[in-house]
Amino acid sequence: MVTKQVMSEFSIANVITEKLIRLEMKAKTKKEAILELSELLKENGIIKDVDDFSSDVFQREKEGITGIGNGVAIPHGKSASVIQTSLVVGKVETPIPWESLDEQPVKVIILFAVKDTDANTVHIKLLQKVAMLLAEDTIIEKMNQATSKTELMELLAKEPTV
Repeated sequence: MVTKQVMSEFSIANVITEKLIRLEMKAKTKKEAILELSELLKENGIIKDVDDFSSDVFQREKEGITGIGNGVAIPHGKSASVIQTSLVVGKVETPIPWESLDEQPVKVIILFAVKDTDANTVHIKLLQKVAMLLAEDTIIEKMNQATSKTELMELLAKEPTV
């Protein structure tokens, strides 16, 4: 169990910038969404290769459900292609079919790009922090309603209260 003190030393704000947020994704499928967000990571120097990284994400998708419910998915890839552990966030206008705990499509995708060397430390803390944040009832609703990158950044940078 990770304590609140350890979690407070690790901030989501350290792994995302406004450049890593896409408010109006073009993707219509899960595959297109992962590829579109992978391209955004490549454009921003976070990953070396879209094909290598997205292949790792698709492999992870086969291992379990990443749709956590309420229209949110948190796919992730641990990959040698990742230069810097980061998050990239995308929103779609029309919900995308996605295997999810509530069997509902998703509108918000938070893709984790994790360096191989961070796989057992930063990755776990990052997942826990995002999960704690998304456990707050109003956060997902506010994320769905967010109309600016700044708004999304502020929501993601919040310290979880649960």
